[in-house]
Amino acid sequence: MIIGSHVSFGSEQLLGSVKEAICYGATTFMFYTGAPQNTMRKKILEEYTLEADKLMQENHIEKKNVICHAPYIINLANKKDPEKWQFSIHFLKEELSRCDELGISYLVLHPGSAVGLTKEEALNNIVDALNEVLNANYHCEILLETMAGKGTECGRNLEEISYLVHHTNKSVGVCLDTCHLNDAGYNMNFFDEFLEEFCKYLDLSKIKCIHINDSKNPLGSHKDRHANIGYGTIGFESLLKICTHEKLKDVPKILETPYVGKTFEDKEKIYPPYKFEIQMIKEGKFNSNLLDFIVSYYNK
Repeated sequence: MIIGSHVSFGSEQLLGSVKEAICYGATTFMFYTGAPQNTMRKKILEEYTLEADKLMQENHIEKKNVICHAPYIINLANKKDPEKWQFSIHFLKEELSRCDELGISYLVLHPGSAVGLTKEEALNNIVDALNEVLNANYHCEILLETMAGKGTECGRNLEEISYLVHHTNKSVGVCLDTCHLNDAGYNMNFFDEFLEEFCKYLDLSKIKCIHINDSKNPLGSHKDRHANIGYGTIGFESLLKICTHEKLKDVPKILETPYVGKTFEDKEKIYPPYKFEIQMIKEGKFNSNLLDFIVSYYNK
């Protein structure tokens, strides 16, 4: 199973990301090249990248399955302020260049938010921006993420994702997010039916990544709040079926579930669940005491 989680990209850059993924028993991983909320980026150091490549080979992590995520501050949908729109385009180009430098094949991107524009205007702004960005020949492919539909988000349904893919001049793929899809109104308990619906708009080969997240919200709530695997409204069995689906066996699955702890005010008392959630998915059996076990494990 090609499964992993979000990991950090810290002082050792990609090497540190690989080390963290290995600790979780992962066979892939996803990272940001810097903080997702700002533009601060450090120079990519080749020595860390080469060491990371070697460590991935030794631990059976195929680099072609590794995912990068674009920062949240990029918004291609709103062109009311042309300078901000051009900033988003420029920053996305820089992120793609960094991915190429690291040898990463896929960059997941939130399409953007309309913020005062019509949805048609916003979608066309995204298309225009993507076409400008992709005038350059990047090795890394952009994957448009399915969104929950919070506020004025674009990409909240398959119609909008399909419109963006079909109107962009060069190839872009899709990243499914199970929490976002649930919150957008697509029932993940009937995933085969969802895939049939997807194929009415796009070929299944367009799915290049899946974010595996449970949801704290009911179907169609448009809220986007992730829950730990099996502790939300989607449920363990449905998420397990998605992870093990034969048609998507070669697609990387990435966990973005919340850290576990008694309080989120005290950052030292929350812990990553990924090692244990990955193990639970691989074993195919839900542990109803998992969250308490994680806390006790890290407090030994």
